[in-house]
Amino acid sequence: MNLQNHMKRSTLFFTISLFLVWGCRPQQPVAVDAYNYPIVKHDTFQHAAVSSAHPLASEVGRYILEQGGTAMDAAIAVQYALAVVYPNAGNIGGGGFMVVHTKEGQSYTIDFREKAPGSAHRDMYLDSLGNADLSKSQNGHLASGVPGSVAGMELAYNKFGTMDFKKLIQPAIDLAEKGFTITEREAKGLNRMKTDFVKYNTQTPAFVKEQPWQDKDTLIQSDLAETLKRIQQHGSKGFYEGETARLIVEEMKRGGGIISEQDLKDYVAQERKPIVFDYKGYEIITMGLPSSGGLVIQQMMEMIKPYPIEQYGFQSKEAINLMVEVERRAYADRTEYMGDPDFVDVPVAKLVDTMYVRSRMADFTPLQASRSEHIKAGLVKEKEETTHFSIIDKDGNMVSLTTTINGAYGSRVVVGGAGFILNNEMDDFSAKPGVPNKFGLLGTEANSIAPGKRMLSAMSPTIVKKDGKPYAVVGTPGGSTIITSVFQTLVNLLDFDMSAYDAVNKPKFHHQWMPDLIYIEKDFDPQARKEVEALGYVFKERENIGRTEVLLVRDGKIEAVGDNRGDDSVAGW
Repeated sequence: MNLQNHMKRSTLFFTISLFLVWGCRPQQPVAVDAYNYPIVKHDTFQHAAVSSAHPLASEVGRYILEQGGTAMDAAIAVQYALAVVYPNAGNIGGGGFMVVHTKEGQSYTIDFREKAPGSAHRDMYLDSLGNADLSKSQNGHLASGVPGSVAGMELAYNKFGTMDFKKLIQPAIDLAEKGFTITEREAKGLNRMKTDFVKYNTQTPAFVKEQPWQDKDTLIQSDLAETLKRIQQHGSKGFYEGETARLIVEEMKRGGGIISEQDLKDYVAQERKPIVFDYKGYEIITMGLPSSGGLVIQQMMEMIKPYPIEQYGFQSKEAINLMVEVERRAYADRTEYMGDPDFVDVPVAKLVDTMYVRSRMADFTPLQASRSEHIKAGLVKEKEETTHFSIIDKDGNMVSLTTTINGAYGSRVVVGGAGFILNNEMDDFSAKPGVPNKFGLLGTEANSIAPGKRMLSAMSPTIVKKDGKPYAVVGTPGGSTIITSVFQTLVNLLDFDMSAYDAVNKPKFHHQWMPDLIYIEKDFDPQARKEVEALGYVFKERENIGRTEVLLVRDGKIEAVGDNRGDDSVAGW
């Protein structure tokens, strides 16, 4: 069947079968133009807003918010919509982290990170000579951890949901079943991955067709629609048990993977204690372990606090010098000490102790480059395809959610008959201590593989309050660059007083201890680069760093920004 001609233009609009009653609101359907939608990069809204990686997902969130749904309701609908319209990172076959702040002033975090299968073991990616075979941890069936996204959304719904869950997932079902037109960027991604999809799949997925994909082609995912219907009818049991579980296990057997029926049945998403700290009068709320992001951000913000960075100015040599040295030290600690707190005794209190954090900067000399080989973890021992969305509703509830399948299109494995891509998240473990993963991050025993263990993450969904009120919702994809991107965005907003648009779209830089390089985007200011190179730093240009989604509340209005680096888009009312 010719998918791009499947829908006649006379039926451009399809009706999402959401019919709701909310208070005195009348029942009303919503028509989403899934075939001719705009990408809105920047807008201001009076009541509620969504910023996500795909325009259709943002529109689904807007609809839920307009119908009286909360930010948490909208987050569930957006997560499932992204699993359809943004398959390179949106998912039901991956995992992530969710930070929630309610209108009552309470903060919560949900950990739905993937887990190592029960038959995983420390040396499973080592060859006969003891060398790490990263091809097995990054591609194909053996690279997949047990998915957590469906369990995470169910936990979020059970705790915060106010609308009928069946209606929250229906937009995703319609988008999968009836199709949507892909963007030029999506077409290029699918074409680029065709060889891998053919190589790593035991059945031909919907993402592969004979002719190259083009802008405005229609993508229909019938198998995925049926999988989503099972979740709609049976909740998480419609994924972790029954037909979908059977399809996952059969796919594992065909491709040499190790996720079992018991692994799926045993998966549980968890509430975690949020990281909450003060930065110059702002209250920062972020994610704790097994996401390293919040802990590292707290360390970095505490390190820069004594310095007048706002006087240095955006990307001055003084500011870049300070921020790089802070990043270097925090990433050294991340490498040495951080892992799944259910398996590893991480010295969290010590790592964020003010005296300890300040002591990490004792050997910092302003306007002088240090060397990573001389910077070690400070305590005495006691791929970049993720996606993020930010939501604020009319009552001030806020959600910051980052989710991932790790690399672009994860393991490249689509579960036969179920239509969704599995993650390659096992690569976020240390395949072998001292061997870098696909993002160049080193690891130690703290992040070694063990059955049922969650791999360390850099995801950093973050919420900011000012004077006790909502101020900002921030997050980004980007693998190892997630933490530094969120850090820089916070500094841009809180210290340099930028607009949300500039805070997101100004060029970024990244340092992660090892390798000892400052990565910069291609449009980085050449004069700033020259001045910082004179201090002794080595720069390396790379592709885009992150795709940050920011909502900023100022003067009673919400400034919403979708990153220019992708098809990111905002919506609201």
